[in-house]
Amino acid sequence: MTIRIKRAYEPASSHDGSRVLVDRLWPRGVSKERAHLDAWLKEVAPSPALRTWWHHDPERMDDFALRYRAELDGHPLTVAAVAELRALAAAGATTLVYGAKDPHVNHARILAEYLAESPE
Repeated sequence: MTIRIKRAYEPASSHDGSRVLVDRLWPRGVSKERAHLDAWLKEVAPSPALRTWWHHDPERMDDFALRYRAELDGHPLTVAAVAELRALAAAGATTLVYGAKDPHVNHARILAEYLAESPE
């Protein structure tokens, strides 16, 4: 299973494989044509309440990761979307596309780690 993460503002590449937007909101200023997405799985994004609480604060990253993983395990729609994402990743290279500015402080990184740690 090869899972990469990439900002929505970076150009698509042939090495990306399946490109999946994992944000609840569409990235500002990115057209659908430019995004080159194969899927948009809003359900795997953090809940609006969690995203608002976190506010991409690096000091809250560890606590955010725990809460986000609990969401990934807890809600039936989220569990189904995670299963769909795992199926895509099992079929070939998959890139999780996100809109956050920081490549280290974002939920896509945690999601990629989560998928790699707990394959089903």
